[in-house]
Amino acid sequence: MMMVNWSTTAKRVFISLPAALALVAVLGGCGFKTLPVAPQNVVPVAVNDLRYELSEKGVTLSWSYPVETITGQPITELDSFVLYRAVVPVNEYCETCPLPYGQPVVLAGGSLPGEGRKTATYEATLLRPGNLYFFQVRSKTGWLAESAPSNLVSFVWEVPPQAPSGVAAEVKNGAVALSWQPVTTQLDGSAVTQPVRYQVSRSLEGGTFANVGQQIADTHYLDKDITNSRTYFYRVQAFTVYDKGLVGGGLSEAISATPVDMAPPAVPRNVKAVRTSSGVKVFWDDVKTKDLNGYRVYRRLAGSKKQVLLQQVDLPYTIFDDRNVPATADHAFYSVSSVDRSKPANESKRSNEVMIKY
Repeated sequence: MMMVNWSTTAKRVFISLPAALALVAVLGGCGFKTLPVAPQNVVPVAVNDLRYELSEKGVTLSWSYPVETITGQPITELDSFVLYRAVVPVNEYCETCPLPYGQPVVLAGGSLPGEGRKTATYEATLLRPGNLYFFQVRSKTGWLAESAPSNLVSFVWEVPPQAPSGVAAEVKNGAVALSWQPVTTQLDGSAVTQPVRYQVSRSLEGGTFANVGQQIADTHYLDKDITNSRTYFYRVQAFTVYDKGLVGGGLSEAISATPVDMAPPAVPRNVKAVRTSSGVKVFWDDVKTKDLNGYRVYRRLAGSKKQVLLQQVDLPYTIFDDRNVPATADHAFYSVSSVDRSKPANESKRSNEVMIKY
């Protein structure tokens, strides 16, 4: 007959009963009707376009909102961003040492637009000269769902240079030539001892300013990537160059320029004139120019040096009928020019004269 150890059995009952009650509470009272969402389905992809712009006030950071999770699921709203900053004195920086990040800054997130991208910005001021600054950002869709860190941006901060002065613009045909005075002092009035670089930024007809070209050491810049008859605004920023990076100074006052078309169309060729019963008929070959607006016909009477404009001929015609021949004239000379659509119009040189006897 088998003997039962009731003492051992009782201990097992008392040990398993609390565990069973806890399991019932978890399964029956937690409120979950379906399985929890896997964490990777809500974790945003890491920001990969963190960037910065320096000014005499400090730095402005910007980055794009992530639009999907690490598994490719779309994101419609972000809970927050967490911004990390490390400050290291330039003379203590060690490339292999860990960065001493301080207390992170939490920034509000928000909903994403149905189409297009959304940009977040953060401005940091009161930077201390002689230090290197490092920034990274993470995004969160919830208190547990935090992305991996973004790309790392860093820069050195010293006393910024003064803003460039004396900015001038000279309009040309399809170009604007900019010039300015060299920057020789810093914001605190001390002399600039570092090399200086300049960055030109441009706005089209009052829109957002964007950098054009690369940073240059010269104090002049020729902008050829423009369209005639449109108004552009320009600013110039100075940067001082240090071993660990650039320090951005103030922006110059904006200056406007409206380039104009100064190139005349080609001269009409093969100009001919024939006597008719009603007067003189003048005709010529058409000019192949994209912005051609028409032609101007001139007449010079015998014994005179002055060419008189008779009429402007609109496109597509390349013929003119002169029915107002002077009764006392023995013969006359005709020439033709071409004009474009610019205001004021650019006019070509006049063709060689052709003579006709009346």
